Amino acid sequence: MTFANPAFPPSSALSGSARLRDLGSRLGRRLLQCAAALAATAFALGAAPARAQLTVQISGAGANQYPVAIANFESADPQGKAIAEIIRADLNRTGLFRIIDAGDTPLSDSAVIGFAAWKTRGADALAVGSVQRTSDGRYDVRYRLVDTVKQAQIDGVAFASGANEMRRTAHQIADRIYEKLTGDRGIFATRIAYVLKRDNIYELQIADADGQNAQTALRSREPIISPSWSPDGTRLAYVSFESRKPVVYVHTITTGQRIPVANFKGNNSAPAWAPDGNRLAVVLTRDGLSQLYMLNADGSGLRRLTQSPGIDTEPTFTPDGRGILFTSDRGGSPQIYRLNVDNNQVERVTFKGTYNISPQLSPDGKTLLYVTRRAGFQIASLDLATGNELVLTNGGRDESPSFAPNGKMILYATSQSGRGVLAAVSSDGRVTQTLSVLNGDVREPTWGPFLNN
Repeated sequence: MTFANPAFPPSSALSGSARLRDLGSRLGRRLLQCAAALAATAFALGAAPARAQLTVQISGAGANQYPVAIANFESADPQGKAIAEIIRADLNRTGLFRIIDAGDTPLSDSAVIGFAAWKTRGADALAVGSVQRTSDGRYDVRYRLVDTVKQAQIDGVAFASGANEMRRTAHQIADRIYEKLTGDRGIFATRIAYVLKRDNIYELQIADADGQNAQTALRSREPIISPSWSPDGTRLAYVSFESRKPVVYVHTITTGQRIPVANFKGNNSAPAWAPDGNRLAVVLTRDGLSQLYMLNADGSGLRRLTQSPGIDTEPTFTPDGRGILFTSDRGGSPQIYRLNVDNNQVERVTFKGTYNISPQLSPDGKTLLYVTRRAGFQIASLDLATGNELVLTNGGRDESPSFAPNGKMILYATSQSGRGVLAAVSSDGRVTQTLSVLNGDVREPTWGPFLNN
């Protein structure tokens, strides 16, 4: 299994600076292997369908579950029932809702609601809706959410949806229900990206947040690592070895256009977008050890950020763009540091344990995620205001944590039965999900941002 940043694979038995320098040598050997390979083959596939979908297993529940019923939407075809099933599955995965059986009888958005009866059945809220085919071949999807306790409508909307957009429409309705009942924005209509390795072929895949509807954005016989979403969700930066060395690319998802933006002497790795979407932080070895640099999204304007005697890697911006969290062994063991972009001052952030890597900040900048080595490698979160740490996972090979854009779930990679799978855990550690495919190793997940509807 390869890892998000080849400078810090958790599988290594070494530790501290010696370990990191050994890993630098490994990366060099990896490059030589790439150079010895046949001509690299990487080809953009646009929106080619993937061959397998992710399946989801869920365990745990939130401290309080909101009882909600989702009736089948009234429709002349199976779309009404299918939409309701997607909404139920979305809400159920969070562990925050108790789905009340609404039976098989569909209820349209104009149905008269028997509030008392639904309250008696245990539902504090009820969603109803309808799906009708329009003359242009599209669908008119209408939904309504009612509070059975207050006996009042709390949401209602209509969507015009193409046949291939029905899953997204269902996710958008689930997002509205989630926000109305929890106060937090839903993430079901967002996307995730990950790398799938099958039969010595690497695929960069983009899927719905529930793992369905996977599309292959790039397929290559050489490794693809470190995918990173642009803040508007239209581009991915990643490292590809297709030219027999690690090169950072920026890939526009809708067009498949991709450009190399960091192709300097040595290693080019670990791209991270600035919040403005115009700049990237990258890790280069052009001047010796791995150090942090900044460049524009078109590859121009290179600027060195760190000058340390150690290995600096895995940058991630703070939400205000004025700071960068990164991993460094400058203190003798891998720890998380914060760089002030304005004055290049650096301060250490993590102090518990001897090994903390792969920093990711919550969207509000208040919580830091990282991989920590305790009993194996787990995902931990740190409240930056209080210093309270919470170890969220219990696997031995957990890595590459990534916050959902609402900060309530965390996507990460782990290992089961010798192959890489994706997993997710709620930010309080109560609910876990395992996402897997029928075959192949899944790795390097990253959760995309909210998208404009």
